[in-house]
Amino acid sequence: MQMRTIEWKDNAIRIIDQTKLPASCVYLTIRDLETLGKAIKLLQVRGAPALGAAAGLGVYLGLKDSKVHTYAQLSRDAEKIIRYIGSSRPTAYNLFWGLARIRAVIKKNRSMAIPEIKKEILEEARHIIEEDQRSCRSIGAYGASLITRNDAILTVCNAGMLATIDYGTALGVFYSAHAQGKRFKVFACETRPLLQGARLTTWELKKHGIDVTLLCDSMAAYLMRQGKIKKVITGADRIARNADAANKIGTYSLAVLSHYHKIPFYVAAPVSTFDPHIATGKEIIIEERDPEEVTSLYFKKPVAAAGVKVCNPAFDVTPHELITAIITDKGIIRPPFGRGITKVLTS
Repeated sequence: MQMRTIEWKDNAIRIIDQTKLPASCVYLTIRDLETLGKAIKLLQVRGAPALGAAAGLGVYLGLKDSKVHTYAQLSRDAEKIIRYIGSSRPTAYNLFWGLARIRAVIKKNRSMAIPEIKKEILEEARHIIEEDQRSCRSIGAYGASLITRNDAILTVCNAGMLATIDYGTALGVFYSAHAQGKRFKVFACETRPLLQGARLTTWELKKHGIDVTLLCDSMAAYLMRQGKIKKVITGADRIARNADAANKIGTYSLAVLSHYHKIPFYVAAPVSTFDPHIATGKEIIIEERDPEEVTSLYFKKPVAAAGVKVCNPAFDVTPHELITAIITDKGIIRPPFGRGITKVLTS
């Protein structure tokens, strides 16, 4: 399936509007920062690696038509744009990683003429996109070695092409294994409240011809007890230095269930998702989203009492003790995680 979640095309950012899936695959052309900020907040574009690309392209989008004449003016405007984009979603580390890369490029090329600095910004954004394509395929290659014949794997949310540029992290493992001729089944949790598993993951896997079965989030324990789940593979939005991993809400529950049922629990993510600035998952800021997502967004009629208080954290953190291994683009890291994480971060 040759599709790109996000790209620079016709002097604008072009994304797949993920809020329209699976009913229709619609592309959205973004020509201003306000539209990009809205697209990120509404999850029209989502997924940690894809947000890294959105960050890079977004800074260029905001600066490309700037009329400033000095580096100081450009740097000042760039910082405003970086703060604006960075305020859109607090948990996914790749968003801030992408912004930091653009900031570094601006600083490195401060002696260049303004038009040349702008070109360097766009070039760096394109590098981020190209690197994601390579890293996801590397994750897939490493992770495919963990899948055996007639395996049954559970996943949650969407960590596929729609969360990256065109391939995926957790789903990239499935695509690589499928390309190798391995036969296996995937069980996809619906992933309430925004149903990324039901709307996005099942859509992707069916397009790739992979055997997928949808289940309600609360059914996972039942299937595990029956022996129908052999392993769990999820994505991640931010990973601390001790390997605590933030991912879509409900991931921690699956890790606890996996531990109880003695099922391997794997996290798939590029090295760019590791946050070297935080020691543990306790330091990860968890995004709290609109109550409407829980009470009525995907329903014709409200499914809760009017005015009821709602708790809607978008992510939870899985402690490293519950993680069997982390599949990265530089190899598989196993416990104890400290040395392995340090190695991939410094290599």
